[in-house]
Amino acid sequence: MISFNYETEFIINDEANYSKWISETILEEDCREGEINYIFCSDDYLHKLNVDFLNHDTLTDVISFDYSVGKELHGEIYISVDRVKENALDFKVSFEEEMARVMIHGVLHYCGYKDKSEADEKLMRSKEDYYLVKRK
Repeated sequence: MISFNYETEFIINDEANYSKWISETILEEDCREGEINYIFCSDDYLHKLNVDFLNHDTLTDVISFDYSVGKELHGEIYISVDRVKENALDFKVSFEEEMARVMIHGVLHYCGYKDKSEADEKLMRSKEDYYLVKRK
């Protein structure tokens, strides 16, 4: 089950469509959908999590806590709406496209994709692009 939670004024439009898209992505990646919670928050909220849980004193757009069991995906995906807005401007894409990219990025981590090395990051970006096209 995919759920959407809000620690900010932002509310995602058409939660059912996003849920369907994420569920289809999980199936296409040969995984099973468990309980995945999206939490939309502010920079301050996510920064505190980054410091408290990851020892990183930096701003970020997304933090994923993965509780998956094998191929059954479970976790919490925290997204800074502030950071997504700023990144959309920096990357010259719409807010909606950048938000969708960050949302699917978290799920792709649960599916086993990494982004620490250049090669891993390239594969992650190509997967994001692939699933962004499927969303439309």
